[in-house]
Amino acid sequence: MSDTTIAPLEQRLIIGEGWLAPRARFTTDAVLLSLNGEWAFRLSASPAVAPDDLADPDDSGWDRIPVPSSWPMHGHGLPAYTNVRFPFPVDPPHVPDANPVGDFRRTFHWADADTHALLRLDGVDAAGEVWVNGIRLGSTAGSRLVHEFDLSAVLRQGTNSIVLRVVQWAATSYLEDQDMWWLPGVFRDVAVQAIPVGGLQDVRAQADFADGEGVLRVEADTRDGAIAVVDVPSLGLTGLATGVDHELGRVPAWTAETPDLVQVVVRTETERATLAVGFRSITIEDAQLKVNGTRIRIRGVNRHEHHPDLGRVVPPELVRRELLLMKQMGINAIRTSHYPPHPDLPGLADELGFYLIDECDLETHGFFYVDWRRNPSDDATWLPAFLDRIERTVARDRNHPSVIIWSLGNEAGTGANLEAMAARSKQLDPSRPVHYEGDWSSTYVDVYSRMYAHQDEVDAIGRQAEEPLADAAADAHRRALPFLQCEYVHAMGNGPGGMSEYERSFRAYPRTQGGFVWEWLEHGIRRRTPDGREFFAYGGDFGEEIHDGNFVADGLVDADRNPRPGLLDYKKVIEPVELAVEGSVLTVGNRYDFVDLGHLAFVWTRGDAQGSIEVPPVAPGATVEVTLPPETAGDGVLTVSAVTAAETPWATAGHEIAWTQSGALPEVAVPDGAVTPSASDGVIRLGPASFDARTGRLLTVGAVEVPGPDLALWRAPTDNDRGAANGAQARSDADGWAESGLDRLHSRVVSVEPGDGALTVTTVVAAAPHDGSVLLRLTWTSDGEALRLDVHAEPRGQWPSGWARFGLELALPWSPDHVAWSGYGPGQRYPDTGQSQRLGRFDVDGAAALHTDYVKPQENGSRSGVVDLELSAGGSGLRVEGSGFSFTASPWTSAELDAAAHPTDLPPASDRTRLVLDLAEHGIGTASCGPGVLPQYRLDPRVVEGTLVLRPLG
Repeated sequence: MSDTTIAPLEQRLIIGEGWLAPRARFTTDAVLLSLNGEWAFRLSASPAVAPDDLADPDDSGWDRIPVPSSWPMHGHGLPAYTNVRFPFPVDPPHVPDANPVGDFRRTFHWADADTHALLRLDGVDAAGEVWVNGIRLGSTAGSRLVHEFDLSAVLRQGTNSIVLRVVQWAATSYLEDQDMWWLPGVFRDVAVQAIPVGGLQDVRAQADFADGEGVLRVEADTRDGAIAVVDVPSLGLTGLATGVDHELGRVPAWTAETPDLVQVVVRTETERATLAVGFRSITIEDAQLKVNGTRIRIRGVNRHEHHPDLGRVVPPELVRRELLLMKQMGINAIRTSHYPPHPDLPGLADELGFYLIDECDLETHGFFYVDWRRNPSDDATWLPAFLDRIERTVARDRNHPSVIIWSLGNEAGTGANLEAMAARSKQLDPSRPVHYEGDWSSTYVDVYSRMYAHQDEVDAIGRQAEEPLADAAADAHRRALPFLQCEYVHAMGNGPGGMSEYERSFRAYPRTQGGFVWEWLEHGIRRRTPDGREFFAYGGDFGEEIHDGNFVADGLVDADRNPRPGLLDYKKVIEPVELAVEGSVLTVGNRYDFVDLGHLAFVWTRGDAQGSIEVPPVAPGATVEVTLPPETAGDGVLTVSAVTAAETPWATAGHEIAWTQSGALPEVAVPDGAVTPSASDGVIRLGPASFDARTGRLLTVGAVEVPGPDLALWRAPTDNDRGAANGAQARSDADGWAESGLDRLHSRVVSVEPGDGALTVTTVVAAAPHDGSVLLRLTWTSDGEALRLDVHAEPRGQWPSGWARFGLELALPWSPDHVAWSGYGPGQRYPDTGQSQRLGRFDVDGAAALHTDYVKPQENGSRSGVVDLELSAGGSGLRVEGSGFSFTASPWTSAELDAAAHPTDLPPASDRTRLVLDLAEHGIGTASCGPGVLPQYRLDPRVVEGTLVLRPLG
């Protein structure tokens, strides 16, 4: 129970104690000793029972653990996931008595007789005490913030010991509720850094750019009154003074498209530091965010730090691999959600070319559940913690050109402490804008930011037609700000849908400059079933008291960094080159902000033919028309691609940047019926097919069993189907479908009418307890070789909801070993997704290869725009033809997908296949956290008509 009166917070509880002033991270020639590696480890259940022996503990009986690490990932306790809710009672600043304590100990050898050095802790979750050689140096507060401690009075030449005591929960946990696993530990690097007498304490470089010329100013804090000077070797400059502006003349400009860096050396007599400086400017003019005077487009992602086996620890080689994949996908910006990233990431972003929103380690979202009562953001006793956090963020990363915006944090409500953070950020670094989404009035920030705003609202903001604020001055200020979606198109499970509509607004209006997909990475934790099958665990799989399920598994890539379909779609939607073919003319538009298209080659394919296209180096923002080579003419589909002309630091030559298609797949002839059906022994025969005479159900096509079809109006709900669009919908689509009974339809045969040249089967399909039904009329005809099906369906009565699909489902009692189709592929495509899929001929080995293995099983794998489909086993099977239908072929029923919590819960694939031939489908949307399916993609009950042709294979 909370104390009736809370005493003023002790600052040590919320900012720690004993640490050195925050400073920049820079490379120096002073000795750096890494303490990463194996440490002794002891876990206690609470501070009350943790031994009081940190001055000289005996670790001979302790376990061993790697550092960096998250201790639950190494068998000590368990991970826990919540999105918004705190996993403990909301009683700030108090945390539960049951508060695991991890003690870490190791020894290290310091070879130098000079013992001037500091201890650097890059990340300790949640808070830690620091002991070296039996002396307590202080404590940390701020899990993802650097803390340094002066070792000069305690370090000795030779063997030294260090002990860290880390608590899982601290007062600062109320500031760190960031929609991720709760994973305590020493999860970032630990090192001892020599600090030479007369050396460098801090270095701050300001590299401005205007009109092609650079101005460099370096501030250096030195020790012991030393004098520092600056060298710029590539410009032949040496011995420049610190603390003054130096006009350097022509210098290369840094942007995400041209990440040109200049080496700057800052030195004293005893220490030499090297910085990779990028010359660029950031301004806000005409409600636009500009780099080097040019409006930029943000094609971004939110990136958490997570590893499926290591938790919070992400190996550096994997981080580089992530960023290379982002570059290959056309992504140019990262929001470091919701904390400063590992210290090495901004340097990688400088090198490879990314814009960063560098976010402070702050989120108090759990106070939402108590109506924001006692939210630290508006409590002056917490102000030191808020200021400390932004100071550490700015100090560490301010020298990186990739950092173009400081973010105060995420979902921390509103309050005076946030406004104070913004002021401190501008005091420390007036060159960069300040971002915070949680206060829509935007009075103390420089960017109007929203998350999951509807496509129509984004369009209105672009037109300056949004709802005004009540305060006229605040409204005028906000209308002068550029607009970003700091989170949008929630990439959870099958999806996200509706990306193209956002992109149209981003292109149409200068003010709407793009956004950051939520999010880059699924946070699955690798686990195995008793028989060794692997799956990704999510909230609730570790017995948490409260949790938020698979909401932690939302990303454009899975936990192993394998692309999800949504990443491929995002690449297509944001591609920086616009291509269109009309007749013999290719239109090429350059959507890059700074570079022309001279770095790209343009190639074409049509069937087996291919060639190149001469395109001039189109300037940024310009468009040209080019006449296609005569050899590109012909039947079928023409594909034109823009590819890298040479190898780049992030892609091989020939990597595709953008593409377009023109033409169409060959139309399939629809046979006219001429054969009259015949009946005997309870079976109706029509051409190559047989039917049950009583029910009119199809039995076989040729020698192949093809039982059905049943009307399918339901699908195994996706994560987005289960969402209610952040309250914008009264209920989720999945709940509506459940109320309508789409998953439990019953049919009543009205008539089975074999007639002159046709078999007509009429049924009524409905679900209890409603009067909504579908009158379904299937008319079968044949020319003797093929079977034609004309479908006519009419909704009757009142339907409580829309439909998930309108499909004809065949329960094949056999499993194809080969599936081939002409249409969109090779991946899945729904009405509002699948932008990355292209027209062509595709094939896979069996139905299982069409399946997307989402963390939680759900509807997936639909292929659309299909004109012909072949499923075969051992050479015989079924061919289906039509004029743009969709199909799903799966080893599992929709009910089996819906019932499974993980892919390993699905029954083993057997000799059966669910084949659904869809004439209409509901879109996907992003209602798991964002707008639902847009009206143009919704499937409401309506008349459906279509024609399919079935032929036997083999």
